[in-house]
Amino acid sequence: MNQYLKAVIVGTGFGGLGQAIQLEKAGIRNYLVLEKADDVGGTWRDNSYPGCECDVEAHLYSLSYEQKADWLRDFATRSEIFTYLSNIADKHRLRSKIRFGVGLTGATWEPDQCRWRLSTTTGEELFCQFLISAVGGLHIPRLPELPGLETFKGQVWHSSQWNHDFDFAGKRVAVIGTGASGIQLVPPIAADAAKLYVFQRTPHWVLPKRNRDVPGWLRALFKHIPGAQRIYRNTIYWRREMRALAFNGRLELWEGPESIAKQHIARHIKDSALREKLTPKYTMGCKRVLFSNDYYPALARDNVELVTDSVADVRADSVVDASGVEREIDAIIYATGFRITDALDYLHIIGTDKRFLAEEWATGGMRAHLGTTVAGFPNMFFLLGPNTAVTHTSVTVMLEAQARYVVNAIKLVDNSGAAALDVRRDVQEEFQTTIQQKLVKGVWTRGGCTNFYHDAAGVNRAIWPGFTWQFWLATRRVRRKDYRLLHRAPQDRRLETI
Repeated sequence: MNQYLKAVIVGTGFGGLGQAIQLEKAGIRNYLVLEKADDVGGTWRDNSYPGCECDVEAHLYSLSYEQKADWLRDFATRSEIFTYLSNIADKHRLRSKIRFGVGLTGATWEPDQCRWRLSTTTGEELFCQFLISAVGGLHIPRLPELPGLETFKGQVWHSSQWNHDFDFAGKRVAVIGTGASGIQLVPPIAADAAKLYVFQRTPHWVLPKRNRDVPGWLRALFKHIPGAQRIYRNTIYWRREMRALAFNGRLELWEGPESIAKQHIARHIKDSALREKLTPKYTMGCKRVLFSNDYYPALARDNVELVTDSVADVRADSVVDASGVEREIDAIIYATGFRITDALDYLHIIGTDKRFLAEEWATGGMRAHLGTTVAGFPNMFFLLGPNTAVTHTSVTVMLEAQARYVVNAIKLVDNSGAAALDVRRDVQEEFQTTIQQKLVKGVWTRGGCTNFYHDAAGVNRAIWPGFTWQFWLATRRVRRKDYRLLHRAPQDRRLETI
């Protein structure tokens, strides 16, 4: 028997759990959450590699209405964040609403009924009025095509699919990539492996990480003094908001942080040739700014070699770089990040007039109004959709704003006696024009680097170009004039709109 639901949420990371909580608070309880894995947590469930931790302070990288008083350190480890999300699911009794081991494979809009027909990995078919994607952009690994990889006899895996059974002792390991995951997993591997080769395409700016233990007295203060933790959180929030100035046009503000980063390199790397390889030639902020205290010391170890040539060939038990140097290898680890600008292409989503979302975004680029709704795909919402990523602060701020916007959109439909809403295309395009004009001024465009924020056409489809409080204001209410309200068509009649 097919099930009809008010709403279906896809994913159980911060976005999916937060959205479910907001539906519950609004009295919307006829919903389900689909989760392809066997537990909640999203990114923080999947990424279990050694050294994994957040680079945003834990008191801000959390839900504002679900504060945790006893974070152990300023920047939480992966396991502590995963436990936090698991506890939230338990506290709000969300697990009964989650279907684990069920992934969404496709969704088709049925205009006469104003509903979505969903297909799943288990073969079950579901119907819902509102469809909410909370899968984010960090779930499809980006895997490089290495020539000859099929001949390699050793172990190969991506950082988000960690091989916990592999024993690094006495092994020769190649790590491909030096981004956020790469700089975290290199130090623990370097401590265990006989030889570690770190393949770097482009260096990142790396700043020291001021990660202190949260003292017991401060945790007690947060627990027993109402409002103390909120003041602490707000202080972190506004301090980070000021960083948006440097990202969004004030490039001269990067001179100080760049100087600190260069001193950080010089403090740990005594070899001048290695220092040169590790010093970026682009403006800080153009690529993701990284934080680590042990990455450079790891690279300075005798058993670690930084390789700046690309991989030209993979053989049965070795890797050959572009200069022809062959190195014997027992394992290859991809620290190459995720597919961002095409993260939803695997979903078979069909909107009005039988339009495919993947095709529409492939030809015109990923675009959505307020990063949340897409013209021609009624009653569908994207949490952390196009141009909602932030590089200066916590993404949970954006997610909370979007979750509230989704609930308000559902209320607008219900209170209007309609069955669906569809953002007007001219409204969507006006929004796109505005943010792209702002993005041209940002460091991601002017900083002199290439980055994964841009799609194949060179357009930034990932970043929100401004302060998060501006996004909060823009999404604080749903403007009825921005949408077409749709009604279910009487039998044998076409869909009516107002």
